[in-house]
Amino acid sequence: RSLVASGNIDKAAIFNSEGTSVWASSPGFTVAPAEIQSVVASFADKEDVKKVQSEGFHVASEKFITLKSDDRSLYGKKGKEGVVIVKTKQAILVAHYPESVQPGSAATTVEQLGDYLIKVGY
Repeated sequence: RSLVASGNIDKAAIFNSEGTSVWASSPGFTVAPAEIQSVVASFADKEDVKKVQSEGFHVASEKFITLKSDDRSLYGKKGKEGVVIVKTKQAILVAHYPESVQPGSAATTVEQLGDYLIKVGY
C-alpha cells in the first residue's frame, strides 16, 4: 500500500510512534526531529485547547494551521495544500497533499492506511 501511488498524496514519511526513527520517506520530504516531536506531543496533549490548535505546527519547514487534532489524527492546511498525520500503535504516517487534491480525499487515503496498519498490529 503506497500513499503516493494513491494519487491523493504527493509526498509522505513514516516514523515510529515515538517519532525517533524514520522508517520511510519520499525523496526530498524531510520532517525535522523537532517537527515530528511536536506532532508526538500533540497526540499526548489532553488540554481543552491543544497547543497545536492555537499555534499550528511545522512539517518539512512549512507552517500549517491545525484543522483537526485528536489522539489519533492531526490535519493541517497551508493555502490549498495540507498534511494529514495519523498515529497507529507503532507508527506515525505523515502525508502531504497538493493543491489539486481535495482534503477529504487525502484524509480518507491516510486514515484507511492507518486502519489497515492497526488491524495488522502496527
